[in-house]
Amino acid sequence: MLTPRVVIIGGGLAGSEAAWQAASRGVAVTLVEMRPVRPTAVHQTDGLAELVCSNSFRGDKLDNAVGLLKEEMRRLGSLVLRAADASRVPAGAALAVDRHAFSRAVTEALAAHPLVSIERREVDAVPAPDADGAPIVIATGPLTSDALSADIVRLVGREHLAFYDAISPIVLADSIDRTRVFRASRWDRSLAPAAQPSGPACGVDDGQGDYLNCPLDQQEYDRFYDALVAAESATVHDFDKAQFFEGCLPIEVMAHRGRDTLRYGPMKPVGLTDPRTGRTPYAVVQLRQDTLAGDHFSLVGFQTQIKWGEQARVLRLIPGLEQAEFVRFGMVHRNTFINGPTVLRETWQTRVRPDLLFAGQISGVEGYVESAASGLLAGTNAARLVLGLEPVAPPRTTAIGALAYYASHADPATYQPSNITFGIIQASPDLPRKKLARKLATSERALADLEAWMRVAGVAPAGHGEPAGRPAPAAP
Repeated sequence: MLTPRVVIIGGGLAGSEAAWQAASRGVAVTLVEMRPVRPTAVHQTDGLAELVCSNSFRGDKLDNAVGLLKEEMRRLGSLVLRAADASRVPAGAALAVDRHAFSRAVTEALAAHPLVSIERREVDAVPAPDADGAPIVIATGPLTSDALSADIVRLVGREHLAFYDAISPIVLADSIDRTRVFRASRWDRSLAPAAQPSGPACGVDDGQGDYLNCPLDQQEYDRFYDALVAAESATVHDFDKAQFFEGCLPIEVMAHRGRDTLRYGPMKPVGLTDPRTGRTPYAVVQLRQDTLAGDHFSLVGFQTQIKWGEQARVLRLIPGLEQAEFVRFGMVHRNTFINGPTVLRETWQTRVRPDLLFAGQISGVEGYVESAASGLLAGTNAARLVLGLEPVAPPRTTAIGALAYYASHADPATYQPSNITFGIIQASPDLPRKKLARKLATSERALADLEAWMRVAGVAPAGHGEPAGRPAPAAP
């Protein structure tokens, strides 16, 4: 009989994290990634955990839910967070990374692990249960191949939900007119480099702005808006029926909802003062550093489906970008996911096959951090199955536990991919009433509950091993 192993299909954020978690617990892992044998429409390299949309992992302080989720993952030994912290670039109070350095760090860590075998091939069907009892984690992401998608539909017994996602353009730093822009973070929030390795709780404001801001007066905004709504969109199959995730709407879709929609969305000027005028601009486009070298900047929140030629014309109407050279234009790609509440358990196992787990965006979560978090638990539980231990789920008072509960218990009739929010974390009547104090207290409670759960459930941080016997029952 062969030695049991974990098979992980998909080398994105979720699959890479799942592989690391399982291997760090002493279980052999086969990680299957179809690139470069079969490329996708948006990936540019064959690296694992390649970021194809933004380079931002969003907020990194404990007064926001995704900052809490990151800190929980750090305490659980996340490879994705370790690589992100090591490759971060200035982004105010957010965690943004040099996407190439980040992918390289994840790829090298997994390639060097003695228990991880990386195979480059396409999987076109869900593997059947095999004799050696290998758990299978499907983490193929939003660009799951048509053949595998069709087989997943057959297995789970219902149609995929599908929507289109759009990614933001990136410009060459040297092509930005620095006389037209100013450097600042919103509300002057910036995470000091010295505090970065210690996690979000140690973040302090250093007074230096991490974004380039392109200010627009009303006339400039009106000219940009009129050009944007008149621009020709790229062709998408079944585009008239396309469904976009609300958290990642193309700018032109938002613009068609009303002239001021962008000014309350990605172009909101609140918290920013132009030092040349001493006033808040009418609208602002923010540029975030995309590489450690600072030679590429991405347009924050400017995901778009406009044709490339039209993008260049419209985006060069933004002050400071008149001569912009585009490293990458925005584009649209397909995004598919299963209906988690009808398919999944809180452990990320499927209801129909305990040996089969899903993780990442295909499992019905939204966002880099959320995808990696689902991979963290799926990989942990896949390893526990091999080791003869019961799969586990953290309490709903933690961010990572709340995310697992949402994906497996939300209303299936209205299910949409979700980012982590304080709203889905189990509330407590003894928390403070004031908003900020309530968020910080929720985070403090979550981290304490996570540590307690790790002890009771016998879950050690990745790399610290698993107990030899079954853990004690989890506290109710």
